[in-house]
Amino acid sequence: MRRGILLAGLFTGISVFAVNSAQAVEIEYWQYVYETRVKAMDQLIANFEKANPDITVKQTTFPYADYQTRVVAANMSGSGPDVMQLFYGWLDQFIAGDLVQPLPVDTFPHDKIESEFFPIVSAMKRGDNYYGLPTAVRSLALFYNKKLFQEAGLDPNNPPKTVDEFVAAAEKTVKHDANGNMTVAGTTMDMAGQDHQWWREVLIRQNGGEPYTADYAKVTYNSDAGIKALKFYTDLQTEQKVGEVGFMDEGQAAFRAGRAAMTIDGTFRLGSFKSIKDFEWGVTELPTNAAGIRSNYASYFANGIGAKVSGEKLEASKKFLAYISSPEAMKVWLDTVGELPARRSAALTDANLADPIYSPFLKALDYAQTTLFVDEAAQRQTAIDMVNRVLLEKQSPEDSIAQAAAAEQEIIDAAKSK
Repeated sequence: MRRGILLAGLFTGISVFAVNSAQAVEIEYWQYVYETRVKAMDQLIANFEKANPDITVKQTTFPYADYQTRVVAANMSGSGPDVMQLFYGWLDQFIAGDLVQPLPVDTFPHDKIESEFFPIVSAMKRGDNYYGLPTAVRSLALFYNKKLFQEAGLDPNNPPKTVDEFVAAAEKTVKHDANGNMTVAGTTMDMAGQDHQWWREVLIRQNGGEPYTADYAKVTYNSDAGIKALKFYTDLQTEQKVGEVGFMDEGQAAFRAGRAAMTIDGTFRLGSFKSIKDFEWGVTELPTNAAGIRSNYASYFANGIGAKVSGEKLEASKKFLAYISSPEAMKVWLDTVGELPARRSAALTDANLADPIYSPFLKALDYAQTTLFVDEAAQRQTAIDMVNRVLLEKQSPEDSIAQAAAAEQEIIDAAKSK
């Protein structure tokens, strides 16, 4: 096993032999709590420790909502993680907070990174330095409940291909009780989940606009295209009445319970959706507009090394990071979590491309956008607030989107001025 892992490192171009042997050292790996991700990392740590008996890796997890705060607090006290997971959209904050250090080029040469990983890895580069590498990448797709499709007289093997077909399918599958209360959603509406990405990088572009300037420094969605995209989304609740914000709290929960016919979500949901026993579900590419225009959103969590890590812990951390970004680790992650390998060679295999579940996500990587957030949580909140103002406060889409654009521009400007 040890020989196999070391050779795998050589073949990937990131040589684990470049890392000096560390003796009897323990390092700590941090990520947020998500059952399948924790399970996958447990397996990777076991593999790594078996091949490297002189290194022990301790995994520490925190709830997603607390994760960034815990990293900051630990760093201030001098007890932060040696290797940590971070969302690509948090990078500027982690650099500004001195939480993460540049990847050592002796172990992670830039030419190998750029030739072997999907291009979206560039979102982890600032200036001349890379600050992290992903094990997996994610894109979005439309999940649909084949049982509910059949009950509504829809072909479960012919999911919606356009947004018009999507709305029509939602209208046929939605259910209300005698009092008009929704019992089954035609589609989930979850702006706090992945709908803010769908609105920003897909619906706006399909309506002829762009959400930001090319460098993501200026908000440009306060436009006719942005308004049309917002109105399309809010009309799902107010006009077509096929979905409701807050229905069963989370979109993925409603879908898992068989209470939603469709949901837009990412590859990271595959692992947990595999446990569904009550119905068969399928996956298809996000619907196009009437003109056939496609768009998608691709993202990832990367792994980086803590800013204060040095000495033998740094050598061990480099070795561990090289392993968890290897093709072998990516296969474990794909099988356990469902997220696509971040290396092209590991992702674009004949088996993956022929797989009815993986294929829609892989195809999306060819036309997906990767939003360059400066503060992902704050920017996501502006989208959530924008929709809530329309649905709960009856504000016009025009006024609400103008307010959202101004608020998000302030966030971007504040980050750029630091």
